[in-house]
Amino acid sequence: MDERKRAARYVSAFFILGTLLFIFFVWNVNSGSIHLSVGEILNIIFRRQGEETAYNIIWEIRLPRILSVIILGGALSVSGFLLQTFFNNPIAGPFVLGISSGAKLVVALLMICFLSHSVSMGSGAMILAAFLGSMISMGFVLLVAKKVQNMSMLVISGVMIGYICSAITDFVVTFADDSNIVNLHNWSLGSFSGMSWDNVTVMAVVVCISMVIVFFMSKPISAYQLGEAYAQNMGVNIKLFRVMLILLSSVLSACVTAFAGPISFVGIAVPHIAKSLLKTARPILVIPACFLGGAVFCLLCDLIARTVFAPTELSISSVTAVFGAPVVIYIMIRRQKKRV
Repeated sequence: MDERKRAARYVSAFFILGTLLFIFFVWNVNSGSIHLSVGEILNIIFRRQGEETAYNIIWEIRLPRILSVIILGGALSVSGFLLQTFFNNPIAGPFVLGISSGAKLVVALLMICFLSHSVSMGSGAMILAAFLGSMISMGFVLLVAKKVQNMSMLVISGVMIGYICSAITDFVVTFADDSNIVNLHNWSLGSFSGMSWDNVTVMAVVVCISMVIVFFMSKPISAYQLGEAYAQNMGVNIKLFRVMLILLSSVLSACVTAFAGPISFVGIAVPHIAKSLLKTARPILVIPACFLGGAVFCLLCDLIARTVFAPTELSISSVTAVFGAPVVIYIMIRRQKKRV
């Protein structure tokens, strides 16, 4: 009976996430200066027919952006789950540990260098730059982790690293002369605007490959959650496993930062929401739930960012912080109560 109840809960959780994803997808497609009926949208998407202006808006602006939100939102959530597993800390995430800020710094510096020589920076180069920045920040975090036993100090150190990287980035962008470089300020705050089909293709390939590897690591992650000694007894190569966790979480967060800039709280809040829905921490279930949950969460936040004060667009991090920060506060209060 318990097995049936658990199975019913899992099916219900994924049904809810899938339904919300569909609803927010349709809502996002139909949100903007031009409103279209569901029939017109379906006609444009599936039959490639419709009025020219509406067709171009849907295919060249809205669809690439929405697909980018789904892919990057899911990637950021899974990256947060991997970091929480690695550090055994519920509030570890790419943004909090300064990993996103490190990626932002290196990407911004390279973009400024490229633009100052009138050279455009490709998607692949942006991801590599963001990955380099992520690994540098992760390196500092790991050095701190060796020196301190208290995980709270680790998180504080990550926040400080993030502030330093953000301060350097803002300084460089603020005093840039070129108008194109000054526009980096919007990207540095986090935004899904300006996505193209080429961007979607590159991010989809990177994220899909990473997600397949993560999914096949479900069993080792499950063993690692029970402790290093238990995982070792189960035949898990701990050193290789930890390296893989670091690389995969860095690749996923780097991909997000390269295209959309740093996005706060998604990597912390969504994994906990997914676990609460499923009532389990089994990676084989939590990983896909995190991806779907991250996509839904970011679709909602991007919808709010685009429409609440239209035509002015809010930075995506401002909106994700409003919804994500209360979840983090709740987690910290609950952990404190358990200790007492």
